Amino acid sequence: MKNKIIAVKVGGNALTDDRIIDRIISQIAALKELGLMPVVIHGGGIEIKDLLSKVGIESEFIGGHRKTDTAAMTYIEMALSGGVNKEIVRRLSLKGILAVGISGKDGRLATAKRRVHIEEVDGNPIEIDLGNVGDVSEINPGVVHTLIESGYVPVISPVSTGEDGLTYNVNADMFAGHIAAAIKAERFIALTNIDGLLKEINDPGSLIENLTPEMCKKLYGTVIMGGMIPKMDACLFSVENGVKRAHIINGLHSDSLLRILLTKDKLGTTISADQG
Repeated sequence: MKNKIIAVKVGGNALTDDRIIDRIISQIAALKELGLMPVVIHGGGIEIKDLLSKVGIESEFIGGHRKTDTAAMTYIEMALSGGVNKEIVRRLSLKGILAVGISGKDGRLATAKRRVHIEEVDGNPIEIDLGNVGDVSEINPGVVHTLIESGYVPVISPVSTGEDGLTYNVNADMFAGHIAAAIKAERFIALTNIDGLLKEINDPGSLIENLTPEMCKKLYGTVIMGGMIPKMDACLFSVENGVKRAHIINGLHSDSLLRILLTKDKLGTTISADQG
């Protein structure tokens, strides 16, 4: 795995529990020291919620997406690119790792397009404006490769510039999947707070360990639902666009990131073109 690019998506509870984020940062630092080339992509929904609450902006969710006007977007960018991003960089620096925090805006890394949300009302499709919520339309990975080649660990926020010049918040899971593919990562790892994809949501023993993209697609709407949809979408996109394997693992467990990459331990759910 030496000299291989590893894309790691971090978010959720891992960013709000000091001990957990420290363990994850320590593992990312260890990967770098062992000669791998980690790239960190992060979200920060809890941090966004807290900051918007402090400034008195109420969040409205439509189809699982936070409706975002220009005022809210200003604070979302603060939370992601200014808060979470720089905290990860700070922690990596304390471990002796050179890290640089950027967003989709930097170096024209990511171009977004406005997300169009469609809901059926009385049997008719209705378009709902979500505001500054975007999808990735293009990735220009040059700035990430420049940082990697210079010995830095890139830490990337999903805030991006739109085709129309506006600022957009892109779903961090999907953003990470697009980044992983564009930078030609060997592996894409989505750290979450559950053990992987479960056949039965309340049965930890029903973990699905290995899936091909074709097998994944058959599970949407039954096994793959809710918050697992964007994570699986991201994994599928990365694998179908050149990433060798994608993993959904529990980042709350000790050394899970190191184990999935450096040992033969079976952890979480692995998506790959083959099941080997």
